[in-house]
Amino acid sequence: MLIVSVDAIGWPAADWAALAARAAREAVQRSPYAGLLALDDEVEIAVRLSDDEEVRTLNAQYRGKNKPTNVLSFPMETPEAILAAPLAPETSLGDIILALETCAREAAERGVTLAAHAQHLVVHGALHLLGLDHMTDVEAEQMETLEREICAALGLHDPYDDREA
Repeated sequence: MLIVSVDAIGWPAADWAALAARAAREAVQRSPYAGLLALDDEVEIAVRLSDDEEVRTLNAQYRGKNKPTNVLSFPMETPEAILAAPLAPETSLGDIILALETCAREAAERGVTLAAHAQHLVVHGALHLLGLDHMTDVEAEQMETLEREICAALGLHDPYDDREA
């Protein structure tokens, strides 16, 4: 089973665990790895809802960018390991961290709720944990198409209608 643990620090009251779990499950189910990561596999994704300062620190430390960003992903498995499924029980796919102030500002700019924006960013982060990226135009188009499909399944706005994330 896909286990999504959520740690929300200072975020407004909401059922963040359910929102993140739904977003992560949709991302896994609709990813290129859907057949390999059956939802009965015991794999985990940890989601941390934090603040700009913590994300800025992590962004500087791991990406050399001394500024906050909306979402960071830290994969624990390589795409090759996922392709060599089945994974060991209780395997962690990795961690996703969101920055409250940046997410709230972006949600307001786009006219969407914080919850909707956060769900999209969990989808985005989960796809990164699965090895998808947007470094080239081709990768970006593939990832954006998949994100649009997943967000539509979640009943969310088109995240790239206004070039989000």
